[in-house]
Amino acid sequence: MMRKCHLNTCPVGIATQDPALRAKFKGQPEHVINYFFMVAKELRRIMAKLGFGTVNEMVGRVDALDVRSALDHWKTDGLDLSAVLAPAEQPPEFLGAYAMHSQDHGLERALDQRLLELAAPAIERGQPVHCELPIVNTNRVVGAMLSHRITEAVGPQGLADGAVHFKFNGSAGQSFGCWLAKGVTLEVEGDANDYVGKGLSGGRLIIYPPKASRFQAQDNILIGNVALYGATGGECYFRGVAAERFCVRNSGALAVVEGVGDHGCEYMTGGRVAILGPTGRNFAAGMSGGVAYVWNPGGGFGALCNPDMVALEPMVNAEDGTELRRMVEAHLRRTGSVVAERLLSDWRRSLKEFVKVMPTDYKRVLEQRRAAKAAGRRRAASSADDVALA
Repeated sequence: MMRKCHLNTCPVGIATQDPALRAKFKGQPEHVINYFFMVAKELRRIMAKLGFGTVNEMVGRVDALDVRSALDHWKTDGLDLSAVLAPAEQPPEFLGAYAMHSQDHGLERALDQRLLELAAPAIERGQPVHCELPIVNTNRVVGAMLSHRITEAVGPQGLADGAVHFKFNGSAGQSFGCWLAKGVTLEVEGDANDYVGKGLSGGRLIIYPPKASRFQAQDNILIGNVALYGATGGECYFRGVAAERFCVRNSGALAVVEGVGDHGCEYMTGGRVAILGPTGRNFAAGMSGGVAYVWNPGGGFGALCNPDMVALEPMVNAEDGTELRRMVEAHLRRTGSVVAERLLSDWRRSLKEFVKVMPTDYKRVLEQRRAAKAAGRRRAASSADDVALA
């Protein structure tokens, strides 16, 4: 109702990461349960009036729809909806219209079935696994079933770092590395489609072009749209350019990429991102948390950034410079990036060419926390002095 959920200033504390605002929220899980009981009760009353005993009985029963108010509306003048509202034809041997065909998800043919076999020593006995396999773009959601098995076996903490490492050669399909668990590294020599690292949950993704390729990686698209959508943890290194909406709703992952399309870091709430190349327009729209370091040698990034919720700051903080350098060094180590190598060759100059994208509310919260910690340390020191004097 307030229409400000994207501003991290929710007056009742529902849509915010600010502890001070969250403290205002009085809701309980039982309230949601009670609400759905009331929805179910109202639905039962409507179904009883229509003569239905179950929801499944209502599927396909367009004859029970009251469409007069819709058809009489002036916006529908000239529209013939009879084909839409006609009862679906059913074979004579079939009664009803629910679940006519069973779904075949083809899980037995998924690449993850092979990954589960190969990763068994790491999951069951803690023995490191490192294998190399081919991959094609029909291999989708690679890593999802593997991550489920790991979480099922050892819990959400995942495996030790480096426990499982799969190197793939080829083009990865949609949602490569989605929900990838901690302790798993998926490396691709090739490229990948949309939704790389969707929901990343602690794993590591490394993608770079074929080593035999002659084109400049930093000038070419490497991964598709909406990479790291909703990621909560882990790290990624992409030697090449990502398409649109890179790191949308990222809330905890670390990522390095050599350029992004429009709407980069959209609605981001946490994590760290380093952009070692150009960006598209509308960068940081709705970004309420996390930090982005953008290489801006030409100084034109300001015109491409959405300033509603963020501020652009120079790289004057020593901690920021140290963090960014570690990210760039890791990118070079993981992918062999010539961009990273060039930046590190004259780091003092390179650092001045970066700009820090900092959400204003997020900065305020961090400053409040630092002030509270400092006050706590002062109180503790004062108490210690009093005890010493006593």
